[in-house]
Amino acid sequence: MTERELWERYQRYLSVVPSLGFSLDVSRMGFAADFLERMRSRLEEAFSQMEALEKGAIANPDENRRVGHYWLRAPELAPEPALSKDITDTVAAVHAFSRDVHEGKLKPQKAARFTHLLLVGIGGSALGPQLVADALTSRDDQMQVSFFDNTDPDGMDRVLGQLGSKLAETLTVVISKSGGTKETRNGMLEAERGYQAQGLDFSKHAVAVTGAGSELDQHARKQGWLRMFPMWDWVGGRTSVMSAVGLLPARLQGLDIDGMLAGAREMDVATRQRDALKNPAALLALMWFHAGDGRGVKDMVILPYKDRLLLMSRYLQQLVMESLGKEKDLDGKVVNQGIAVYGNKGSTDQHAYVQQLREGVPNFFATFIEVLKDRDGESMEVEGGITSGDYLLGFFLGTRRALYEKGRESITLTVPDVSARTVGALIALYERAVGLYASLVHINAYHQPGVEAGKKAATSVLDIQKKLTARLKEAKAEARSAEQLAADIGQPDEVETVFKVLQHLAANPGRGVQRSGGASPSEARFHVK
Repeated sequence: MTERELWERYQRYLSVVPSLGFSLDVSRMGFAADFLERMRSRLEEAFSQMEALEKGAIANPDENRRVGHYWLRAPELAPEPALSKDITDTVAAVHAFSRDVHEGKLKPQKAARFTHLLLVGIGGSALGPQLVADALTSRDDQMQVSFFDNTDPDGMDRVLGQLGSKLAETLTVVISKSGGTKETRNGMLEAERGYQAQGLDFSKHAVAVTGAGSELDQHARKQGWLRMFPMWDWVGGRTSVMSAVGLLPARLQGLDIDGMLAGAREMDVATRQRDALKNPAALLALMWFHAGDGRGVKDMVILPYKDRLLLMSRYLQQLVMESLGKEKDLDGKVVNQGIAVYGNKGSTDQHAYVQQLREGVPNFFATFIEVLKDRDGESMEVEGGITSGDYLLGFFLGTRRALYEKGRESITLTVPDVSARTVGALIALYERAVGLYASLVHINAYHQPGVEAGKKAATSVLDIQKKLTARLKEAKAEARSAEQLAADIGQPDEVETVFKVLQHLAANPGRGVQRSGGASPSEARFHVK
């Protein structure tokens, strides 16, 4: 296709949201001229399903749950007045609580005011807040934000080490809907120990975001934590960033949560239209369908040409892959759906993996995110008439052209800046696109049995560990192999798991397990002191 033909195609298929300064360019996706028409009936059904969802239809029949993240930025659309009130009251409470913290009305135990924030959560309870915090941070932030987003002891030690004596000025927000998420529970206990090591009462620095009556809710109330904010069962973790999960840490940081909600609301309005070319979420979902032949056979590569959007690919990994990665469709047929997501940032990607994108396996489609505004204020020239931002644009356009020349498809999202309004709009765009695509391929985007399976498997490993430590104490100083110990605890088929658990215990001080014998797994022997 010539440059002139591309220009004509660009204009024909460009989807624009003028109020947000947003556009979606799909001209470099190789769909046929009749593709949109052929997909019309499927898309109409997807629109109808989305409309029913927003009106309160049950999205997860096996859990009898609705999906209401769209109501978070438009409470008036919630199906019951009580839900609308819960949403507006929570936003007001987030503002009021944050104001009290910033003004020093709510003080830490042994300091004048809270200056730092530690968020303890995992998955959707951390990825959304991390994206927002990194994208919108500035020198005017009222609190500095850190995260416990894993159950890695060394990672938590690093964060506590960085905070140092500032822990006395740190407010900790623990986020878990059920309160039973073990990674978050572990992070809470590790944080509590950190406070205690500095002679501080954790309860005087702790806030919970959780479901009413959950384990965490009960624990926080019993311990007298500073405040509890709600998580509702109709908001999934990966779509929770517009609830207290994301709004509370963002507002405490000093960010414009009203702007974020407004941007999401405007994008929702635009993406309710039933004309695909005027609805960027629908067009995006259609392009995913085209690229992967409705089966997800190509990966989605996210390339934001802005440092502030580096975490966009990580955020979208969960939103897209957890929502769309499904073994069965709505009829119970095995379909193994999903779209793999990865990404970096431009122009960094040109020095990382664009070589493979251009000349390697053509198993992907790219999404470029172009940000028009370079920085606040004027830029210096790095050479005659050229700024650093001009180079960034040049690298983006050059990379896109280089991929197109090799038949690699790409989508371009263009936004005016990285503001709260824009970030809210981008989140809303992808939330809607995921829901529409799921309808196009006949799966449930809001159910995740695979996640629960992983949790159950982890629990079984820890059960094995408890049995092993008990057996080793019984055997006392007798050194035994993994084979012997697996048989001892009635798990002869779990020898590898037994060995890995023993190896881990022996590598860490204070666990009481010692290893002897040879280097190979079969030669290794384990005993307690």
